[in-house]
Amino acid sequence: MTINTASNTATEQLTAAGRAIEHESFAVIDAEAGPHDYTDEQWPLVRRMIHANADFEFNGLTVFHPEAMTAGMNAVLKGNTPIVADVEMICVGLSKPRLAHFGLSTHHYISDADVIEQAKAENTTRAVQAMRKAQREGKLDGAIVGIGNAPTALIELVRLIKEEGVRPALVVAMPVGFVSAAESKDLMMTVNEVPWVAIKGRKGGSTLVVAAIHAMLSLAEAEQKKAA
Repeated sequence: MTINTASNTATEQLTAAGRAIEHESFAVIDAEAGPHDYTDEQWPLVRRMIHANADFEFNGLTVFHPEAMTAGMNAVLKGNTPIVADVEMICVGLSKPRLAHFGLSTHHYISDADVIEQAKAENTTRAVQAMRKAQREGKLDGAIVGIGNAPTALIELVRLIKEEGVRPALVVAMPVGFVSAAESKDLMMTVNEVPWVAIKGRKGGSTLVVAAIHAMLSLAEAEQKKAA
């Protein structure tokens, strides 16, 4: 059984035809995904990631901190929560009307001139400096942090959590690639201080982060309607 989000309005497709296609896609995934151990709250997020990539391996590769779904939905429902991304692609991919429904804002620093200069000066990556800038600007505590590209951003975020006491509400940890991507997510999965959703192995990407956050928004709207 999964949570029914069919009566949502703000987080659904804008047209009846679009909604029908999406709902049929979800039904196909439910029918073909096979058995899983995810909870009623976790499965819609995994299913939307499968929908985004047509890759059923995310049924099994996706791992949740025990408090991830509750923490993520609470962060969405309280409103005015920043979403900090490692790359602009995530900010562009997130639906602006859906974010506006919950009063959420997006932030990224990867292309800022001072971030680039500091990365050159310290011989680090822009992604590392972007996470440090997000911390300096007070955007990480209480935020939903989405990392879909740069393993070094995730490694730096884990350092900030462990060594400097940074406390995001939720980390969506899905960097992709062949250098340190799997290792960075393994590192995130050792963190107990902050809830997270992560993908095991090399697979990941910004589209998956967007899908995961959109699933969280959909579940949050269902909670709003239940409480109304």
